[in-house]
Amino acid sequence: MQAAARNYGIVTAAYWAFTLTDGALRMLVLLHFHQLGYSPLSLAFLFLLYEAAGVPANLIGGWLATRFGIARMLTVGLATQIAGFLLLAMLNPGWAAALSVAWVVLAQGICGIAKDLTKTASKSAIKITQAAAGGAAAGQLFQWVAWFTGSKNAMKGLGFFLGGFLLQTLGFQWSLWIMAGVLALILAGVVLSLPPRLGQGKASRSARELFARNRGINVLAAARVMLFGARDVWFVVGLPVFLYSIGWSFTLVGTFLAVWTIGYGVVQAAAPRIVRRSRDGLTSEVRAARTWSAGLALIPAVLALAVALESAALEAIVIGGLLLFGFFFAVNSSVHSYLVLAYAGSEKAAEDVGFYYAANALGRFTGTLLSGLLYQQGGLLYTLLGSAGMLALCWLLALALPGSTTTPRTESADRVDV
Repeated sequence: MQAAARNYGIVTAAYWAFTLTDGALRMLVLLHFHQLGYSPLSLAFLFLLYEAAGVPANLIGGWLATRFGIARMLTVGLATQIAGFLLLAMLNPGWAAALSVAWVVLAQGICGIAKDLTKTASKSAIKITQAAAGGAAAGQLFQWVAWFTGSKNAMKGLGFFLGGFLLQTLGFQWSLWIMAGVLALILAGVVLSLPPRLGQGKASRSARELFARNRGINVLAAARVMLFGARDVWFVVGLPVFLYSIGWSFTLVGTFLAVWTIGYGVVQAAAPRIVRRSRDGLTSEVRAARTWSAGLALIPAVLALAVALESAALEAIVIGGLLLFGFFFAVNSSVHSYLVLAYAGSEKAAEDVGFYYAANALGRFTGTLLSGLLYQQGGLLYTLLGSAGMLALCWLLALALPGSTTTPRTESADRVDV
């Protein structure tokens, strides 16, 4: 149990550092290219390859983590992020706009691969360490997942602030060099501290075995596409541009989104105290996934109505709605993150988590693309309607979640090397 807790702590610390720099990167790119005069739709396209790269990265990363070990994939993710930072730092201000955009998109794609390789390895380690500890109670697993996920998003929010601060004080290139150096130190610590065969097991031998083993994870993955697409469809482009259009400074927009993300992470970490627990680890939790997704779907629908009616207090309504949306979304996300590990088998947890987070990346990609397109066509109203529609589908999918684990694979933890 002590070794399992130690490994959990090391993985969490490494992922914190990674997420801090990843959040800073997003704000660095967004602010830097906004200052250069890029339109909202162009800014969205800068992040499309970053999000799209997460789909294959998660699928392949989960298989590779099972085949070669979680610790090795964590080091690959950190090393890939360093490479992406160094590539971005080589951006030449004298290049033509088309070449600059292509260079940034490529570098962002590399960072997107790094993000999801690291996330898949880190989330899988929770299931592995729980199994190695003798199969902790479902409540302990939920607490570990909630703390990991919530603290990660708090770090992402701090990263938003850090990115703006570094850009203002050190500039674009020096910020990237410094973050690459910090991650190199973290990479060295992971290599020296974690057992290289952590989580290594028997990987799937065919695509059929990889994709269609567990109904619970398949349904949950589809719901995850809708959940994260619904967030990003109005959060990535629509909301920041709307706030800027009503007179907010870009610094104020960035700070507000950072605070929102930190608060969202705090709620995620507190989810085990909000959601009623069940002895079997699924009954109440599946019910919570259905209830909270239904409530979440109502929020953008009400906000869309306020925008359509051109309410006099629209700014206050949008801000209040965003805070309420963040609370409901955080609980939904935390429950989903727990359920994927509850459904997953310990022997191939990395593959299950990889498949699930490939769906997560697909949702982010879809939401990011629709955010730019819908806002350009119909402003904040269209993005909110898109969010409400995707959340309605998320709720319908949650109704199909099974109330018990039905995976056919062996659940033995004996073969897991910690």
